[in-house]
Amino acid sequence: MLDRRRFLAASIAAPLIGAVPALRAQPLSSGIEALLDAAISGEHRSSANRARDVYRNPKETLLFFGLKPEMTAVELWPAAGWFTEIIAPVLRERGRFIAAHYPLEHRSTTRGRRASREAFEAKLKAHPQVYDRVVMADKATPDLLEFAPAGSVDMVFSFRSVHVWAYQETDDIVLKAIHAALKPGGILGVEDHRAVEGTPKARQVKSGYMTESYVIAACEKAGFKLAGRSEVNANPKDTKDYPEGVWALPPTLSSRDREKHLAIGESDRMTLRFVKT
Repeated sequence: MLDRRRFLAASIAAPLIGAVPALRAQPLSSGIEALLDAAISGEHRSSANRARDVYRNPKETLLFFGLKPEMTAVELWPAAGWFTEIIAPVLRERGRFIAAHYPLEHRSTTRGRRASREAFEAKLKAHPQVYDRVVMADKATPDLLEFAPAGSVDMVFSFRSVHVWAYQETDDIVLKAIHAALKPGGILGVEDHRAVEGTPKARQVKSGYMTESYVIAACEKAGFKLAGRSEVNANPKDTKDYPEGVWALPPTLSSRDREKHLAIGESDRMTLRFVKT
């Protein structure tokens, strides 16, 4: 069971030492689009992260998922916090944002995962005017999955993580944990690299590209219903045939043919919205 006192104590608490002007300017009555615009243009974001907006389409993606400023929302495995930079300030005043990151101490915690968690927490502490109300939680497979009390969450985001769970063969238990955390009618938003239909599963997990049919079937098996799909993150230039898999493309750029892959841009991705039934 989740220790609620430990869960709440894990919230990043820091004194309010000034505010990002673009965020302060938005009153509580602001609509979701205004809040998203303010977060996306906020001074807390680096120029490198802003440069990826053209590929990641944060405003359109989050509007499609149905994010609202009064929600309790969870981002699973936020890594360096690219989407955290946008979601956390939107929810700061009226909602609640939970970052379910790699645990610092767990049998699955590698040096890289620990460094990722530490860097994420350092990022939050560097901008308390934006992140002071973020709640930290742990999520690791296969046994550390209860990142929020059952039935307490309005929305869960999975950005480019389903292919990792499929590789680990833990997608069933992770999706069931998400289902348990969500309220009835709660939303699961999934964005992931999209494979050509018919691609064998072994090739999917090796390349990082998953078929939409695989993801939809896995989510339906866990008790979700597909409520919508968007092409906002589609990229027809992505040929998906790289020896290095999706990591040949930006932002990783593991291929030697960097200029070619820079011209392609980031991957072709499915963007799916599910509802807990």
